[in-house]
Amino acid sequence: MIKVFRDISEIIKDENTAVTIGTFDGLHIGHQNILNVLNNKAKQNNCRTFVVTFEPHPRLVLSKENGIKILTPINEKIKVFENSGVENLLIVNFTKEFSRQTSVEFIENLIIDKIGAKEIVIGYDHKFGKDRGGDESTFRRLADKHNFELTVVSAKTINDEIVSSTKIRHALINGDLDKVNSYLNRNYFIFGKVVKGAGRGKTLGFPTANIQLFDEKKLIPKTGVYAVRSLIAGKTVFGVMNIGVRPTFENLDEPVIEVHLFDFNKDIYGESIELELLKRIRDEKKYSSKEELVNQIEKDKKHAVEIINKLVN
Repeated sequence: MIKVFRDISEIIKDENTAVTIGTFDGLHIGHQNILNVLNNKAKQNNCRTFVVTFEPHPRLVLSKENGIKILTPINEKIKVFENSGVENLLIVNFTKEFSRQTSVEFIENLIIDKIGAKEIVIGYDHKFGKDRGGDESTFRRLADKHNFELTVVSAKTINDEIVSSTKIRHALINGDLDKVNSYLNRNYFIFGKVVKGAGRGKTLGFPTANIQLFDEKKLIPKTGVYAVRSLIAGKTVFGVMNIGVRPTFENLDEPVIEVHLFDFNKDIYGESIELELLKRIRDEKKYSSKEELVNQIEKDKKHAVEIINKLVN
C-alpha cells in the first residue's frame, strides 16, 4: 500500500532512500521506465522508494494562458504509482511562491534535508527549480556535494519517436487512441460520477449513463464513439461511449460523455465510474432522422462487441 504525504513535516528522514522527482503527467512508458529504474536501484541498495510530484500541474500555475488539460489528475496518478510499486509519494502543493526556489534550494531544502537520498533517478530531459534552471549538470554537482548517486534514464521511443506527454495530448485531441494507449502501455481512462441526463438514450432504446468528470481539467479525447470497459459498483461492465455535442438533436456548446453499458440495468445515479477507452470506433456525425441514428447505434454496439470479444478472448 502506497503511503501518500502532502505535508513534508510528516516524513521521517532516511538517508537510505531512492528518490525521483517530476510532474509525471500521463505516467507513460518513459515515466514507467524511470519508476522501474527507481525500484531496481532501491532493491540493489536496500532503500525505500520515494516519488516527489506536484499538484496542481506547474503549467496551470505558471502559464499565462492557464489552459493546459491534464492526462492524469492526482487521484489517477496515485493509483498508477501504487500499481508501479512505489512505496512513498510526496505531493507538493505547487504555488508561485514555491516556484521561486532555485534548483539548488529545491533539492537541498526538500530532498536532502527532509527526505534523505542515497540515490536520485531523473529523466533525460529533467528541468527543475526557478525558471527551470536546474538540469542534469546541477544534479551532478549536488551529487558530489551531498554524496548521493545520480542515475539519468534515457528516453523511450516507439517507431523512432520519443514518447512524451505533449505527444499523447496531441494524439488524444486528434482521435489517435491506438497511439495514446501504446504510449501509456495501458488504456487511457476517465474517472467520473454518473449524473442525470436528458434521458434521450432511453427513449431510443439505448439507455445511457451521463458522466461528470471528477476533474474538469482532465483532457477529454476527440469527440466520437468508443468501445469501453467500465468499473461501476464493483463490477466490470463493457459498453460503448459517445463523446460529443449531440448534433442530431441539440448541437451543444461543450461535449458530453455518455456510455451505454451492455447487459446492465441498475440504478447507478451518483455512483463513481471508471472508464477505460479500448478503441475509437468513429467520428461523431449528424443524422437526418431518429431512425437513422438508432440504426447507427446498433452498428456501433455490434462493432464494440466485436472489438471487446477480440480483447478478452
